[in-house]
Amino acid sequence: MILRSESTPNPHMTRHDGREQSALRDLHFERHFTEHAQGSVLACFGRTRVLCTATITDTVPHFMRGKGQGWLTAEYAMLPSSTEGRKTRDRAGKVDGRSVEIQRLIGRSLRAVIDLKRMPEKTIWVDCDVLQADGGTRTTAISGAWIALHDAFSWMKDKRQLGDWPLMDQLGAVSVGVVAGEPVCDLDYVEDSQADTDMNLVMTGNGAYIEVQGSAEGAPFNRSQLDDMLSMGEEGIRQIFEAQKAALEGA
Repeated sequence: MILRSESTPNPHMTRHDGREQSALRDLHFERHFTEHAQGSVLACFGRTRVLCTATITDTVPHFMRGKGQGWLTAEYAMLPSSTEGRKTRDRAGKVDGRSVEIQRLIGRSLRAVIDLKRMPEKTIWVDCDVLQADGGTRTTAISGAWIALHDAFSWMKDKRQLGDWPLMDQLGAVSVGVVAGEPVCDLDYVEDSQADTDMNLVMTGNGAYIEVQGSAEGAPFNRSQLDDMLSMGEEGIRQIFEAQKAALEGA
């Protein structure tokens, strides 16, 4: 139970899109969105849409060769038309720093819930391409990529390429922040651009944190606001877990 404080969420606050402070945007995962990748998911959080694919290759990086285990790596990109003004396309050797930081986050988050020793010497490439951006692209990518990875492992199991199941837990992520002095969950672009605090949370199904990325971009945040953001984020990620399960129980 959270004690009331001056920063406790205001039950009477209405966000610009009508949501309550702790509410997620409309959430949807569409599996098997493309044909060629072993796992593919269109992940939608509100108007943010990210295509997440998991593709299996028969090699591992040089530093993993001969170890009898697999590897996972991730790439992230925003397509030129994903934003209101055309974004310059990333090219080999000219990937912007934000994309590099996000793809590293996606890769280490997914590896945290995999037992690589249960994989054969293959690499799973997870590609997260932002088709349309309206805030929370990295958290949408992580939440969708977990389903794509699950489907890729299922494909490997069907092909008798796996012994023990490598995926140890669920994985979800959400953004939280402080806007106009109030903590909110799952920020869209309007809120993110005005936020005093911007934070991204990545969690496992058993409630352990993989990543807490947060900084004050305007006014500093206090401990009560931090506690409120963490509580909102945890509840939001639990809802994401339920949506992931529902997607996997579908076709």
